[in-house]
Amino acid sequence: DVQLQASGGGLVQAGGSLRLSCAASDVTFDDYAIAWFRQAPGKEREGVSCLTSSDRKPYYSDSVKGRFTISSDSAKNTVYLQMNSLKPEDTAVYYCAADIPLYTDLCRTSWGTEDFGSWGQGTQVTVSS
Repeated sequence: DVQLQASGGGLVQAGGSLRLSCAASDVTFDDYAIAWFRQAPGKEREGVSCLTSSDRKPYYSDSVKGRFTISSDSAKNTVYLQMNSLKPEDTAVYYCAADIPLYTDLCRTSWGTEDFGSWGQGTQVTVSS
């Protein structure tokens, strides 16, 4: 399995920005779909953004579309989540996840926790009002 290390969380005021990073171990990086999930206290883990394998197309949940941007740097085996215009409801622990997709529509139509076998440790994002 690929090893993932997430970082970049912190405390920010509403309207501010943060950039999360997810560094992957030495694998054939572009073979993996990469996703960001988040989990707020008392809530289920939800998908935030997903990056397809090979062609690296980004997809977003409706709650973050237009504010968050996912990108990758294959030379560094790293995926980023740029979060702008943050809101208090974005407060959560953010996790990156990766897996070699079992079906071609992963990310394009949907993505869930069951689609990913490797997970980073989580990084806390707190947005104050």
